[in-house]
Amino acid sequence: MARIDLGVATGVLATFLGSDPIRVGGTPEQQAHWMGRLAEEGLLMAYGATEPAAGSDLGALKTRAEPVRENGEIGSYRITGAKQWISNGGFADLYTVLAMAPGGPSWFVVEQGTEGLSHGQPEDKHGIRASNTAAVLLDDVEVPAHHLLGLVEGQGLVQAQRVFGYTRLMVASFGLGCGWAALDRAIDYSLERKQAGSTLSEKQGYTHKLIVPHVIKLEAGRAYIEETARRIDDGEGILNTEGAIAKYFSTEAGNAAAEAAIQAHGGYGYTKEYMVEKMKRDVRITTIYEGTSEIMEMTIGRDRWQEHLKTRGEYYHDRAKGLEALHSARPEIGAGSAALASHALATVMERCRIARLTRNQHVLFKLGALIAWTECAGALAMRARDAIENRLDEKADKRFSADALCAMARIMSRETAMKVAAEGMKMVTGAQNETSAGFTDALHFGEIVQSQAGSIDDMNYIADVIYGRN
Repeated sequence: MARIDLGVATGVLATFLGSDPIRVGGTPEQQAHWMGRLAEEGLLMAYGATEPAAGSDLGALKTRAEPVRENGEIGSYRITGAKQWISNGGFADLYTVLAMAPGGPSWFVVEQGTEGLSHGQPEDKHGIRASNTAAVLLDDVEVPAHHLLGLVEGQGLVQAQRVFGYTRLMVASFGLGCGWAALDRAIDYSLERKQAGSTLSEKQGYTHKLIVPHVIKLEAGRAYIEETARRIDDGEGILNTEGAIAKYFSTEAGNAAAEAAIQAHGGYGYTKEYMVEKMKRDVRITTIYEGTSEIMEMTIGRDRWQEHLKTRGEYYHDRAKGLEALHSARPEIGAGSAALASHALATVMERCRIARLTRNQHVLFKLGALIAWTECAGALAMRARDAIENRLDEKADKRFSADALCAMARIMSRETAMKVAAEGMKMVTGAQNETSAGFTDALHFGEIVQSQAGSIDDMNYIADVIYGRN
């Protein structure tokens, strides 16, 4: 859907998101009533969590829900506050609103037309202009007590956390879809635009900078999205960390791909006549809503840091061993380089632990980014393996052959290994203000350098695949 229009996709996401507190936190009777109405009446919903002074920090909310007692029993709640940046805020039939009740943050269902409920003018946004975004205002909005989801106060933040793995995966797919839509237009343009006697598609300086690297990152994001979606469908749990990784990597990749698509069109790309200009404005929001990229880096870094500590530094070494076994069975999929990246990441994290470097917030954020790259590289290698063995899900994208996915996985794994080693050395040395003895050897930097062999040939091959020259 985001390939067609990310604004429209956002409106659909907002209804899913608005219904999630009911789906995960409502009583069976509440779920049957509200979800039944949603299905039968085609209602639009809005998710009222964010406030002017409480964006990603939902614990700082100021909206209040005061109980109204009748004969000693709570008969209703009066909700007062303001919600900001609410998708569908000006059009929704139902709102799920997070408010501070006496027992703690709690979700309430508010129907359109309830006295005291209003909304501001639509926001004049940079992009996704097909999606309505407006402030939602609540002035002594009275709702029956049975509109408290779960009928128990104080469950709101727990209920919100339970949907992040899913909703962030949806936004990850938005970045993937819109990024690919922009890149496809750049590919088509390069087949027609001639410069110095040949089309841009035949020029390595064009394809290897503006097309191939972005194809690979988008496909790495796709691999992680599909893997996480399968695990959620298999009932493995909330997978909030994996949702954050998928969102961070895929939305950053989609934003970068759309930026490259503008560059690929030259001056035309900067005009509204060419759709890549709109796509770039649209996809930019994916790195902001449902948690900014910086919040994702913090979430990923914090969560995987706990795994590193619990396993005494073995978490990513253990993942590397699995990739090494995969490399032994399928040496063509790049799992060996992905294993080097995972070992290097474990080494960097351990150096950070010894020197207590995560007290520097910047270090934790940087670790989150390196973790996302490392796990996405591993996911792409496994997707290449599945393609070779005809094990891809029937719903999985089949645009690229197994051989092409193998080449992409090799490139992604090599780049990730070099990125983790180089940026890890820079970060650790920069934080300690001295060179750590033996750090280069501990990172297996020599092996990582040697693993880069074949990179240009693989990029040439992927360019040929993209343009149908193979």
